[in-house]
Amino acid sequence: MKVSGIVVLALIAFAAGGPWLLWAALAASAVGDLFLAGKPERWLLPGMGAFFLAHVFYVILFWQLGEGADGTVPVKIGQLVLVLAGAAYIRWLAPWLGQMRLPVFAYGAVILVMGAAAIALPGEWRLVTLGALMFIASDAILAHQLFCRKPEAPPNKPASYAVWFLYFFGQAAITWGLLHPAG
Repeated sequence: MKVSGIVVLALIAFAAGGPWLLWAALAASAVGDLFLAGKPERWLLPGMGAFFLAHVFYVILFWQLGEGADGTVPVKIGQLVLVLAGAAYIRWLAPWLGQMRLPVFAYGAVILVMGAAAIALPGEWRLVTLGALMFIASDAILAHQLFCRKPEAPPNKPASYAVWFLYFFGQAAITWGLLHPAG
């Protein structure tokens, strides 16, 4: 289900003539979803690799859209808060990461750069910024579920629903916002 929703967003972005970096990011995300639909212990690293690529596409796209971006003090403060809070969260996760420590640190860095680039976007892209922040929140909850929850613990349904909701609607907000900028 999660894979098909993102595939539909990628097809919409492509059919609507959206930027190639948008539909490429969505396609890479769908590949990541496909990997994570399998056994996470086996497919987590390739899934993270696909999402890493998606975030690289988003970073490039947001930087292109944000040329001459808002460099005001509130924007810089927002970026600083995001990066510092994200880095603190990743550092807090470190004891639970084991052999995934370096991949998670790299992934965390690219998603925080993506979020910082989204925060700097001009006002007509505010829905894109919201979607990027939702994506980051989804990944933060997912990281806690993957690395901090004891294997014998029952599934946390509210957290699972939050991950899916924030992820899908974050990607949908990015897609809609890029295809229909606020005027």
